[in-house]
Amino acid sequence: MNSYNRTDQMSSLIGDDYRMLQILSRFGISLGFGDKTVDATCKACHVDTATFLAVVNYVKNAGHAHINELKEQVKLPDLLTYLKNSHSYFVDFRLPSIRRKIIASIDCSAQNQIAFLILKFYDEYALEVQRHMEFENTHVHPHVEMLLQGRMPKETLREVVNQHEGNHASLEKSIDELKSIIIKYYPSEANAQLLNDALMDIYMMEEDLLMHCHLEDSLFSECVRHLEAEVRENGDMDVQEQDEETDTPGSENLSEREKEVIVQVVKGLSNKEIAEQMFISPNTVMTHRRNIARKLNIRSAAGLTIYAIVNGLVNLDDVKL
Repeated sequence: MNSYNRTDQMSSLIGDDYRMLQILSRFGISLGFGDKTVDATCKACHVDTATFLAVVNYVKNAGHAHINELKEQVKLPDLLTYLKNSHSYFVDFRLPSIRRKIIASIDCSAQNQIAFLILKFYDEYALEVQRHMEFENTHVHPHVEMLLQGRMPKETLREVVNQHEGNHASLEKSIDELKSIIIKYYPSEANAQLLNDALMDIYMMEEDLLMHCHLEDSLFSECVRHLEAEVRENGDMDVQEQDEETDTPGSENLSEREKEVIVQVVKGLSNKEIAEQMFISPNTVMTHRRNIARKLNIRSAAGLTIYAIVNGLVNLDDVKL
C-alpha cells in the first residue's frame, strides 16, 4: 500500500484525494500553505505530524492499513481532538446543510405526503447520528481523557460503548434506507437537479461518515485499549476512588490535581474550560471541587482566591478580580 510521508508536499495530498481537505480542517490546518511539506505545515499549525499521517494513510488506504503500525505513531490527544472536530462537522454543518438542500428540492406542502415523510425520515436519521455522537462526546471521550491523566476508569472502553443501544452498523442501515426511498419513490415533479445534488451530498456524507466510524472502531479503539493496559499495569485507580481512600473529612491535604483545579478556578475558568485544560471530564472537575470544598470548608471563588494567594499557588497578577 502506498503511503504519504513527512517530506511530501501538503498540496499533493489534496491533488491526489479531495477527502484530505476534510482531514485538514478537522486537525485545524488552514489552506494557503504553499509548497510546504506535510511536516512543515503540521508544525506551523501545532499538529502532531505522525498522528496526522496515520489518519491520512488510514483514509487513503480505505481502512486497510496496518493498525498495529499506525497505533505506534498516534498521539491519542491529537486523535481525540480530530474526532471531536469530526463530530462537530457532521452535527453542526453537514447534516443541516443537506437538510436545507432537501427542502429546496422537494414540495413540502401539506398535500405532498411523500415529501413530508422523506423529510421526517431524514430528520430521524440526523437525530440518530446526533445522539450517537453526543453519547461518544459525553461517555467515550471523557473515558479517554481520564486514561490520559493516568487514571483507570471503572469500566473499559468496550463496556462503555456497550451501554449505548445505537451503533455504527445501525447508522449504515439507516442511511441506506434513506437513499433508497429518495431514489425509488419520490415523484418525478421534483426539481431533479436540486434533488440529485442533495442525493450526491448524502452519498458523500455516507462515505465520510462510514470512514469516520471505521476509524473509531479500529485505530482509535486499539489506541485506547493499549492505553487502558498501560494504566492498568501502573495500578492507578479512578480519581473518585483514590480521593475516597486517601482523604478524610476535614483534611486540608490537597492533592496536586486539586491544587491545579484551584489555580484554574482563581483564573476565572469555568468547569468546562478547566476540563479542557486538564484533559479530564467536567464531572471529574466537579468531583475535585467538592473535595476541595470539603477539605478547606471554602466554597466561594473569592475564598479560594484568598487561599491560593496566601499559600503561594498563584501570583496576584494571575488572579481574575
